[in-house]
Amino acid sequence: MSNRIIELIIDEEEKDFGVDAISLVSEPAIEENFLAFNNQEKSKFTFAVADLDRRILIGPALIPNKQIHRYDRKSGEEYFVWFSKSTVRKASQLFLINNKHHNSTLEHSEKIQDLSVVETWIKESEIDKSVPYGFRVPLGTWLVAIKVNNEKIWKDQIKEGKVKGFSIEGFFTNKFEYRKKKIAEITSNFSDENLENEIKKIISEK
Repeated sequence: MSNRIIELIIDEEEKDFGVDAISLVSEPAIEENFLAFNNQEKSKFTFAVADLDRRILIGPALIPNKQIHRYDRKSGEEYFVWFSKSTVRKASQLFLINNKHHNSTLEHSEKIQDLSVVETWIKESEIDKSVPYGFRVPLGTWLVAIKVNNEKIWKDQIKEGKVKGFSIEGFFTNKFEYRKKKIAEITSNFSDENLENEIKKIISEK
């Protein structure tokens, strides 16, 4: 296994960026072009049924500074990725701004209707509404509450215990590659006297 550990960020200049959907999954999926992350530690990161009558599920969508195992099918390389707190927060905001809160899938393969994110928040302190549900996640974690109005999904997948956690689907950028791209852009657009300052700005970006 490679020792590479890559920080992923959101590049808003790309056509697709950020979290596109939240999937109901039984096991963590390993996908090619998007991140699939949920309950590799099931005891900590499975969702909770917060309200049986209203059919509300609660769970973490993205956890900061957590190394996530990835596998590249094309190269056969295994490595790890992680998100900073600022990227997690940005992903949570853009998810709502871009009206993605109705986008849901089952096991990252089947689009499903009538599931909606009805609440989303970042854990800001140890006194958090997620704690009574048994979540011991770090500060900066993005949590969501999903309402399930799909009768078949509720009966066949959730009540039967076939799906146990959330997994995000989205497109992110390697921070190192992003900086290389930006430096290449400014070398062709700025004079020598301004070039050093612009490169320093890019390097200092979080």
